[in-house]
Amino acid sequence: MIVKTYIAGPIQANNYLVIDEESKEAVLIDCSERKQEIIDEVKNNGLKVKYILLTHGHFDHVLGVNDMQKELDAPAYVKKEDLSQIESTSSIMAAFGVQVAVNPSVTHFITPDVEFTIGNKTIKVIDTPGHTEGGVCYLIDGKLFSGDTLFCESVGRTDLMGGNFKKLHNSVVNVLFKLDDNTTVYPGHGPSTTIGYEKKNNEIVNYY
Repeated sequence: MIVKTYIAGPIQANNYLVIDEESKEAVLIDCSERKQEIIDEVKNNGLKVKYILLTHGHFDHVLGVNDMQKELDAPAYVKKEDLSQIESTSSIMAAFGVQVAVNPSVTHFITPDVEFTIGNKTIKVIDTPGHTEGGVCYLIDGKLFSGDTLFCESVGRTDLMGGNFKKLHNSVVNVLFKLDDNTTVYPGHGPSTTIGYEKKNNEIVNYY
């Protein structure tokens, strides 16, 4: 499995193209802008992007959804609890002096009965509310895509709409930290890390 990282959008978010080499199936995790490098990678290598999977609904992770759904011919999925976040994108961007004519459109939702795969690999959805109510992480073949729930030595902020620190603490300490220590973590911003490293060095271990 290949993981390609693309830094995109107004707040330098990580977008990940995860590729199953054998089947040439792929998934795009988070979608911060129309990123030509991703489009070229897919088209030049004959890849089939099956899904665009969103870790949460904040504007800096979803601004490219409309364009990339069309370019990649792939549906975008999010937890329904974060749909209101996505529908607030244009008003939030306006506060920064940036005009967004049309909000991102996501009509597919992550539910317990939805299964995601690329090749013979299962994409496990892990509910991790706290940064937002509908925040999720994705576990693929020992690699965790943690969005803004877990960063290297830090965690996501909880002072925005839908944030809840107690829920975030539980999501990190009682859910993500139960994963294998060797699990590589690919966060929504910043460098990659591992679960084992974060259990020893993350700021959240100092709470409660």
